[in-house]
Amino acid sequence: MNSIVVLVGLAITLVTGAPVLAQLLREHPRGLFVLFFAEMWERFSYYGMRGLLVFYLTQQFLFDDKAAAAHYGAYTTLVYLVPLIGGMVADRWLGARKAVAIGALLLVAGHFTMAIEGPPARQWLDWRGHRFAFAAEGRGDAHSAKLVVQGRPYAFSTDKQGAFHIAGLPTAAPLPEVIPQGQFSLPVEGRSGIFTDVLYLALALIITGVGFLKANISALVGKLYDVGDPRRDPGFTLYYYGINLGAFWAAILCGYLGQAYGWKWGFGVAGAGMLAGWVSFVAGRKLLEGKGEPPDPALLRRRVAGPLSLETVIYLAIAPTLAVVWLLVQRNAVVGAALTVGSVASLLYLGLHMARRLTRIERQRLYLAFVLIGGSVVFFTLFAQGGTSLSLFAERNTDLVLTPSPIIFDFLGQAVVLGTRAQLAAAPAGAWWIDTSFAAAQAQSFNAGFILILAPFFAELWRSLGLVGREPPPTIKFGLGLIQVGLGFLIIVWLRHLADAQLRLPLLVLALTYLLHTTGELCLSPVGLSEITKLAPAALVSTLMAIWFLASSWAEYIGAAIARLAGTATAGGQVLDPAAALASALRVFSAIGWAGIASGAVFLAISPLIKGWAHGADDTHAPDAAGLGGTRRLQPKVLRTRR
Repeated sequence: MNSIVVLVGLAITLVTGAPVLAQLLREHPRGLFVLFFAEMWERFSYYGMRGLLVFYLTQQFLFDDKAAAAHYGAYTTLVYLVPLIGGMVADRWLGARKAVAIGALLLVAGHFTMAIEGPPARQWLDWRGHRFAFAAEGRGDAHSAKLVVQGRPYAFSTDKQGAFHIAGLPTAAPLPEVIPQGQFSLPVEGRSGIFTDVLYLALALIITGVGFLKANISALVGKLYDVGDPRRDPGFTLYYYGINLGAFWAAILCGYLGQAYGWKWGFGVAGAGMLAGWVSFVAGRKLLEGKGEPPDPALLRRRVAGPLSLETVIYLAIAPTLAVVWLLVQRNAVVGAALTVGSVASLLYLGLHMARRLTRIERQRLYLAFVLIGGSVVFFTLFAQGGTSLSLFAERNTDLVLTPSPIIFDFLGQAVVLGTRAQLAAAPAGAWWIDTSFAAAQAQSFNAGFILILAPFFAELWRSLGLVGREPPPTIKFGLGLIQVGLGFLIIVWLRHLADAQLRLPLLVLALTYLLHTTGELCLSPVGLSEITKLAPAALVSTLMAIWFLASSWAEYIGAAIARLAGTATAGGQVLDPAAALASALRVFSAIGWAGIASGAVFLAISPLIKGWAHGADDTHAPDAAGLGGTRRLQPKVLRTRR
């Protein structure tokens, strides 16, 4: 594949991956190798599907931006909510290994079900009893639609008054060139059939599969190391590298195949990746050395419903669970209500525990944890735009070509051309050609790619500052992270004057946005989970971790609501008013950008006031949460836990 995206991706992988592979083979339990590849392929499948989902909803099923964002939000909210149940089932009955195995199988089924691509939905222009079809072709940023009148396709748009314009329509046409608002409608057909149900079933399978797998595979990593094993933190760092590597290549390969060859190819490759992850996990069972087995195997084998064992009943219960999730993923408002109920219940339980059983030091540590959780909600709400409004911005308002004109140079006597397929005509005969264009979904590779490149530098930065006693406290890091994610959106707003005649900004502007999001993430995300485990009393670690996941769910839910505000009107999957689409995106990006900066400023301002609430929990050799004089090791701060 002669794509510059693939070639650069290979270079990044080789440079950053070689030392990781060497450490995996030389210093760590062989079980980590199994979990590394299983989770790498799981994240490959998840982010591959995620990168295509908003385009699939808007172009295949012709959902408008607001409806697509609502479905996307229901899906991602449940993805981070259901693992709470999966973790409980594994802890009490199945064990982490069995939970991961069944979760991986559900994910394989879900991703391959996504690859069942039916005929696209159809949209019409209805005017005074006459109906005219929209004809669409292409996917992602290559998607285009025309209105067919008397067998001929015509470009269309709307103006600021909402009137529908048909470009170049002849005078003798059966409808006028301009139709005032209110005199036409744009109905959609073919969106309520079997293939829509298949879409929701696929999402339900993926959500349920992630519920069984997500928390439990990370728990298995921890079980490979004894308490105090100095390889534990580096082991998690290598594991998180695999997470980001999977996400990186998902955007590159699934995004390209889905756009160039069809949705089913992008989703199918994601399914094949998950199948490879399941095979590697099952084949490597012995290397796990018995870790993650059921806590009470005899109880799991006990008959509880006639001839059915408890384990069988748990597996059979997946079917009604899928039915519930299938219904929920179609109803964003109901998901929000369920999230609210779960959050209130968790906070009430924690509040009662705090009032009755905790010391003043433990309560203040929890107060600090809640401040950090609040900051994470703000950060990941903005960060979540990568799958919705930023993806649509990449498709509609970004010039996805690196080279405005072809670049021709000589390499060892061979002519090499950097350019698009359309620019290849300017190349000399026999030249090597490297395509410098991106697919819209491939833009999401920027984040994971920057993580792979920059994480070692941030790790060294924190280590160096720590050696001289200058490492900033978590609240300062959170503040810096929030400011940077806000700046990422404001960069787009401030550079809007670079837009071309087609209202597209240069690709490098979007790359700079993702760079700032990534550096902000490296200041905030690796710190979050570590701080939660250090600040929570031993009896409340699981509860506080549950609230952390609830915070991620809230971020996805609120992020979808923001994406709906950035939405614009479409027909045939194509924007009706490109100028209005750009203005809407810029308006929302400006608002959330300043909100991120303001939130970061608040964290910087309050940091000196509340840093004492940690009571030494952030120190490498601080007393443990129970105050028993033990020591707690710092958690890894190199690669983030990709949520």
